[in-house]
Amino acid sequence: KYPYHGLGIKMGDPFALTYKYYPNKNFAIAADVGKPASGLYNRYFRQTFNTYQRDTLSQGAQVRYLTHTVKSDFIGEIKLLYHFDAKVISPGLQFYVGAGWEWKYSKLRYDYVYDEPDNPSPNSNNQIGNFTVSRFTQGPQGVIGIEYSYFQLPISAFMELEYFTDVQLDPGWSRTEGGVGLRYIF
Repeated sequence: KYPYHGLGIKMGDPFALTYKYYPNKNFAIAADVGKPASGLYNRYFRQTFNTYQRDTLSQGAQVRYLTHTVKSDFIGEIKLLYHFDAKVISPGLQFYVGAGWEWKYSKLRYDYVYDEPDNPSPNSNNQIGNFTVSRFTQGPQGVIGIEYSYFQLPISAFMELEYFTDVQLDPGWSRTEGGVGLRYIF
């Protein structure tokens, strides 16, 4: 009976706590808060290393990426969803589409090698250093999904696919995300 709520967990990208409010049969609002799958972003974080380079290097010197470590990672998203009843396939089955907004904060530590070939001291040619960077991205998100909630048990299972585009830190960069999860319905 509407309205009702769902609270649960989503596994995937992000791994998150999830809340969904169902005001009526066709519309819902969902919010997820958790941790992105940092390992899926390794290549991207490696590529962004060069964006943090300073133009204060001496002639012939270079800074080379060595490695990075994700110190903290947080993601939040809110979505407005429209549900389509698919009970002709199975009672309790629904498809949904929607749009939302995503915020992501990451704190990274980059390790690098600093080469200064013109330095006459042989011990100072390959210096290892590091720096820490905080990244905040946000942008729109498109969502498609499927949800099964046959209310013999107060549980709904869902699977969704999301498409995110950054509009702040790296405009135009996009990523496919999504996951599966369970919500307790009350």
